[in-house]
Amino acid sequence: MTKRIKLRTLLVGGVITLLFVFLVGRIYWVQVVKADFWTEKAKEVWSRSETLVPVRGTITDRNGNVLAMDVAAYTVAVNPKIIHQLKLEDVIVNKLNTVLGKSKSSLRDIIEAKQKNGEYYEQREVRQEGWKIDKDVADRIVRFRDQLIEQTKEKDVGIYLIDQKKRFYPKGALASHVIGYEDKEGNAVMGLEAALDGQLRGTEGSIKYERDGNGVIIDNGTVDMKPAVDGKNVTLTIDDDIQHYIEDAIKEAYDKYQPVSITAIAADPDTMDILGMANLPNFNPNTYWNFPQANFYDHAIKSLYEPGSTFKIVTLAGAVQEGLFNPNTLYKSGSIKVPGGTIHDIHQNWGTITFLEGLKRSSNVEFVKLGYEGLKPDKLMSYINDFGFGKKTGIELAGEKAGSVNPEYPVEYATAAFGQGLVQVTPIQQVAAVAAVANGGKLLEPHLVKEIDDPVTKKKTVFPTKVVRQVVTEKTANQVDEYLEQVVSDQKIGSGRNAYIEGYRVAGKTGTAQKVINGKYADDKYVLSFIGFAPVGNPKVVLYIVMDQPNDRLASGGSAVAPIFKQIMQQSLKHLGVQPTIEKGEAANSPAEEQTVSVPDVTEKPLAQAKQTLDAKKLGYTVVGTGASVLKQIPKAGAAVGPDQKIFLLTQEQSKLTTPNMSGMPLRDAMQMCSNLGIPCVANGEGFVKSQSQAKLNGKPVLLLNLTPPDEDMLRQTESGAGSDGGTDGSGGTDGDGQAGGDGQTNAGG
Repeated sequence: MTKRIKLRTLLVGGVITLLFVFLVGRIYWVQVVKADFWTEKAKEVWSRSETLVPVRGTITDRNGNVLAMDVAAYTVAVNPKIIHQLKLEDVIVNKLNTVLGKSKSSLRDIIEAKQKNGEYYEQREVRQEGWKIDKDVADRIVRFRDQLIEQTKEKDVGIYLIDQKKRFYPKGALASHVIGYEDKEGNAVMGLEAALDGQLRGTEGSIKYERDGNGVIIDNGTVDMKPAVDGKNVTLTIDDDIQHYIEDAIKEAYDKYQPVSITAIAADPDTMDILGMANLPNFNPNTYWNFPQANFYDHAIKSLYEPGSTFKIVTLAGAVQEGLFNPNTLYKSGSIKVPGGTIHDIHQNWGTITFLEGLKRSSNVEFVKLGYEGLKPDKLMSYINDFGFGKKTGIELAGEKAGSVNPEYPVEYATAAFGQGLVQVTPIQQVAAVAAVANGGKLLEPHLVKEIDDPVTKKKTVFPTKVVRQVVTEKTANQVDEYLEQVVSDQKIGSGRNAYIEGYRVAGKTGTAQKVINGKYADDKYVLSFIGFAPVGNPKVVLYIVMDQPNDRLASGGSAVAPIFKQIMQQSLKHLGVQPTIEKGEAANSPAEEQTVSVPDVTEKPLAQAKQTLDAKKLGYTVVGTGASVLKQIPKAGAAVGPDQKIFLLTQEQSKLTTPNMSGMPLRDAMQMCSNLGIPCVANGEGFVKSQSQAKLNGKPVLLLNLTPPDEDMLRQTESGAGSDGGTDGSGGTDGDGQAGGDGQTNAGG
């Protein structure tokens, strides 16, 4: 028995000894042999690493006004586990619904969310409404949390605010297409935010430090820090005040005419600094998620338009440079034949006039003579290309379109001379080209960035003016400036007279072009524009405005857009300290009379009284119907009309009206009358109605309006419902002042 006890004791002692030896060996292995490895592992447990987020660079206007900056933001998070323990579900859901605007059902889903093990989550962020909220909203959350803490006597009631940063735009929607925005995920989207993201973003840093088991930082612990590098600050060429002038003016026009879009660009022609650039519709980058996708489209650099008469400036500059433009040379206006079609002026009664008068009236025939017959197609295209069309301007925004000018047939070259047909340009190209005429003939690269400052190195990068090429001589440019000034200053026949500014020398050109819809010119959809600069001789601002498809089909570049130009230009010149140089009443620039008249309301009045009212306003009118009182008037009361525009007085119900004789009416007035009477009609030619007849288009009866001696091919196409042939496709339409293009596509479009 004693022997067995000794054996057992020896065995147990041996096992214990072996275990002790193994344990000592293991400790030696861990603490000596693998000491470095396990020390690093321990440090990983003790250590905590945090990302240091850099401050994104600011964006300011040329005068230092902040347009984009980083500000403190807060994200709301909740602890469903604690909320349920304290039974605060209902009160928290109701309050967050009120403060954040998030639906109660969505909030309850967050608070009721459970993990796979059936336990409630310990932290859930309240997105999107509670994500990166402003301080004032965060303060309301804090006050609510403090109330709950006081009521429950608990330190943690399950509501947290996570400190973050977000991008803030102090001016709201101002210059939104230029600036772009940074979304809540930190991605730079569109505009200069995206184009300069590498400069603005900076470089993330990090910090790693050691802590004890309670999470307290160890005093003598190792700290590894890589500092963040803040982003660079960008100063724009934009002038905050001029940007405001632009946006206020186009907003007023946008509300009045309700176009698809309206775009305006102002620049310094000597440097091509963009002083202001805006589109409507636009968006507020602070709440970008509330706006439809269409509002983010930057028409200034992406939309392509047939420019119409504003493009005549290019042809004029080329003709003056080549010695082809003599202001006193006479020519016969009205129409001109070219291979493949006939080009018309809107008015057929100008007769034989001078080139200068044709410029003031914006005669298409003159520019066919100057561009197609004078310069010839190759030289015309050379000037078009030299003025920068068909190529990107190089402005610092992504997505710029190059446009195209690709005429092939003679009639296409002829219509290109006055900006119709196969001519597709962007607004920014138009501004750069006309600035070249204003500044002495130099095509400059437009730019939005004035300088970039590095807050770390204190290095400043200034962006100088970049000359692309000398397009025409300074002498030529000065002559063209003086001719364009007369388009505005001549208050009797100048197509741009509504842009006249008392005391300043203003040069400009209007444009009214029919839109191409599905390959054909639409009879009731127009693109209106005006481009000009001031003061002539020492221009400080070149300004272009384009309005796409206003709701008033009788509006034109001269009547609708020139007044917007005048408002913005006048405010901008005064802001820049440009003093008037012309005494009031000087013959060249003093207005002869009021340019527009507000149409009085004569609806539901006896016809005799209506006539008397219009006579007193010196407004012409046409009575439609045999009734004794006015049931409807076109245009409506309050509309601004020019001295030559007629008022149509409808005196019978539409169903009882017979087709009126529209002989002598301008095309637009005739088309407006057809529209209001519900009569489908097509036009053969352009200008004034000479006769009308019944015809068929695609087998349906239409009213055919013959505006010039009919083109027999056109008549056959109308009867059969066919479109234009290849030789005249794209040559029709209306030029920059509502003046007709060739006999092509427009005439076949009902």
